[in-house]
Amino acid sequence: MAALIALVDDDRNILTSVSFALQAEGFVVRLYSDGEAALKAFGETTPDLVVLDIKMPRMDGMEVLRRLREKSQVPVIFLTSKDDELDEALGLAMGADDYIAKPFSIRLLIARIRAILRRAELRAQPVESDTAAPERLVRGRLEMDPARHKIWWAGEEVVLTVTEFLILEALAQRPGFVKSRDQLMDTAYQDDVYVDDRTIDSHIKRLRRKFRAVDDSFKAIETLYGVGYRFAEE
Repeated sequence: MAALIALVDDDRNILTSVSFALQAEGFVVRLYSDGEAALKAFGETTPDLVVLDIKMPRMDGMEVLRRLREKSQVPVIFLTSKDDELDEALGLAMGADDYIAKPFSIRLLIARIRAILRRAELRAQPVESDTAAPERLVRGRLEMDPARHKIWWAGEEVVLTVTEFLILEALAQRPGFVKSRDQLMDTAYQDDVYVDDRTIDSHIKRLRRKFRAVDDSFKAIETLYGVGYRFAEE
């Protein structure tokens, strides 16, 4: 069944051009010109992915994301202005899976949508009874269940997006070994989708914030400046 994409933007030109391109790729598209209308619709039918503009009247994208994350982990791609680095970082910190700066390539947007949907689908697939489920990964106080896309720290569940899960999994698989930003990009973003260093750094900051919400002494993700990141098993 075709994936349902919600496109939320007050720019009619973007709504028209992007929806046409997505429909040509086989997606079902629902259009919303403001955040309030989108949230109301999401309460009735949850889309498979949301493309969300940050700057909108009535209710901006940040507030839409905040309210959406109270009830759902549906993947979200933010559309930002070219120079709004603060918006990009804040959006990722609040739970967006990715961002694209305007003006953007529709081809790039479609590639990122497909990559995020594919990862989400793989994580959601049930494990067949005759197939061995992926083993849980235990590293000190960290426990990861790839089959169910669940994570616990010291027995308390931590809710992560697909991208966050993949980055943490890559680090935790080999404690003490450094992963460069390029290696983490390859893990989290497939199909030759380009992201810059700030995206990975923002995801790492968001991971730390989520774990520190359940344990303010969390220090398991270490930064090696100029090199990358590593997981320090406690």
